[in-house]
Amino acid sequence: MNFAYTLVYVADVASSLAFFERAFGLPTRFLHESGAYGEVDTGASGTTLAFVDHATARDSVQHDYVAADASDKPLGMEIGFTVTDVQAAFDKAVAAGAKALASPVTKPWGQTVAYVRCPDGTLVELCTAMG
Repeated sequence: MNFAYTLVYVADVASSLAFFERAFGLPTRFLHESGAYGEVDTGASGTTLAFVDHATARDSVQHDYVAADASDKPLGMEIGFTVTDVQAAFDKAVAAGAKALASPVTKPWGQTVAYVRCPDGTLVELCTAMG
């Protein structure tokens, strides 16, 4: 078993791609001509982070689900990005339109973490690398 990708179900793929570039510096790697699917360039990690519109996702899953932007509370999952300066990354994300949930704090184990919520409802952790 190999972890291959994360798909985020969103109302507007192009808007989510644009937000992730403004907020986190992740440029669009691919946007399908239909607008229903797109990926950001995650850099050296090589892990695919992609966005799928709700119609396509519901067709694939063949069930309804809770859309992250329809919930008052973030869903019980997150996307995590390691950064060298958590405060700067947090400030950039908030300036780009993310909702500040937890300002940067240094945990007892030495890692600095912060949380924001994207306009599409996605919960994002910004943190220093461990070790």
